[in-house]
Amino acid sequence: MKYQTVIGLEVHLQLNTKTKAFCGCSTDFGKAPNSNVCPVCLGLPGSLPVYNREALNSAIKLALAFDCQIQEHTKFDRKNYFYPDLPKNYQISQFDLPLSKNGYLDLYSQDGIKRIGITRIHLEEDAGKLIHEPGASLVDFNRTGIPLLEIVSEPDLNSPQEAFDYLTSLKNIIEYLDVSDCDMEKGSLRCDANISLRLAGAKELGVKTELKNMNSFKGVKDALTFEVARQTQLLETDEKMIQETRLWDAENGQTVSMRTKEGAKDYRYFPDPDLTVFVIDPATVAEIKARLPELPQEKMDRLIKEYGLTEYDAKILVSSKKDAKFAEDCIRDYPGKDKKEIVNWLIGPLLSEANMRNMQLHELKLERKELINLVGFVQKQEISHLSAKNVLNQLIGSSRSAGDLIREGNFAQISDTQALNGIIETVIQENEKSVNDFKSGKTNALMYLVGQVMKKSSGKANPKVVGQLISRRLTDV
Repeated sequence: MKYQTVIGLEVHLQLNTKTKAFCGCSTDFGKAPNSNVCPVCLGLPGSLPVYNREALNSAIKLALAFDCQIQEHTKFDRKNYFYPDLPKNYQISQFDLPLSKNGYLDLYSQDGIKRIGITRIHLEEDAGKLIHEPGASLVDFNRTGIPLLEIVSEPDLNSPQEAFDYLTSLKNIIEYLDVSDCDMEKGSLRCDANISLRLAGAKELGVKTELKNMNSFKGVKDALTFEVARQTQLLETDEKMIQETRLWDAENGQTVSMRTKEGAKDYRYFPDPDLTVFVIDPATVAEIKARLPELPQEKMDRLIKEYGLTEYDAKILVSSKKDAKFAEDCIRDYPGKDKKEIVNWLIGPLLSEANMRNMQLHELKLERKELINLVGFVQKQEISHLSAKNVLNQLIGSSRSAGDLIREGNFAQISDTQALNGIIETVIQENEKSVNDFKSGKTNALMYLVGQVMKKSSGKANPKVVGQLISRRLTDV
């Protein structure tokens, strides 16, 4: 490959505190425009900010989860710029003394572990929201002052797919910590990307482009993919690259220029005179660290150790905190030491049902006791796997038991030899070629014949018994 892609991500995360960063205004989403505001978050003369302790504790918790170095001394700065959604004409943020720095996030893939450096996680406040209408733009300051964390990665990502995987893993850990709802539709999690290309093997970074206006992880991946192609073409044709900010136009599938990229000096950072330097007590950090919940990788390792799950299965099950709890409850309650069968149902038919409904496992209205009972009926060969999937579909959202649905739907597996022989004879008569193939030693032909019997029996025939009966019938002829 001639060029190496270099990507760094800046994630802006709204913390789920009840009040704003520097005042007592509510953070409730969806309230009437400009109703959750006060002199402090509007920056009116004489108002003084006081930082939200719960937001600080949440920020420390997140920084510890990524093994960041917590700064003993940290301060707030004013980031000065003029924009209609910024009533103070500056944003309270952090510059040279951020809350934390030098962390990392490990990405796991078939190629092994890749460590992505986290430059810093710092505190700041959110801006308002502009609402554009034909002929006018409106501003809602409800979001102004909501506590934000900015998570800045090192330029260690080398493909749009790695960026997607990084964001997915980041969001997963944040959800386990319960410090944000990570809802991109509400703006709780937003991402900007910095991307450049350089000759393979070169150490010096290329000219950087910042990408904005990406409202989904897929949008981030698509925008980066487009930008790789655009920058490659510019480099191949010797056109001049400029450092700029570009917007992602999802409708047309392309990035468009917004402005040339400003640097830190353009923001005229200086310490906020209304907020003193914070001294973070190491004892407070130690206390928060001791109360950290089990994180995805730790849970994954434990599931493998305690229940004998494969790494592949465990990785799927821990991808959502609430799904992981539902899954572990099912695994724990499933009788016997071998948990493979219930795990197969969780990551197979049940996950398929959830995806079809655009839901997560824990959101399905399904009692885990009934799922366990259904899997038990399959294990005891009282119902076929195919029929059980039909029962599962009916079981979700129903108040009926698995046993009731099996009886009412006549789903019980047919194992009676006399009942099966008639179907088997019909299949043999209708599939002469497969019969001859089996007699000539082609064992796959038997599976085809079994499948035809299953089809004619609406999935209720016991495939093991059917296989034995067909084999005996054709061998005896």
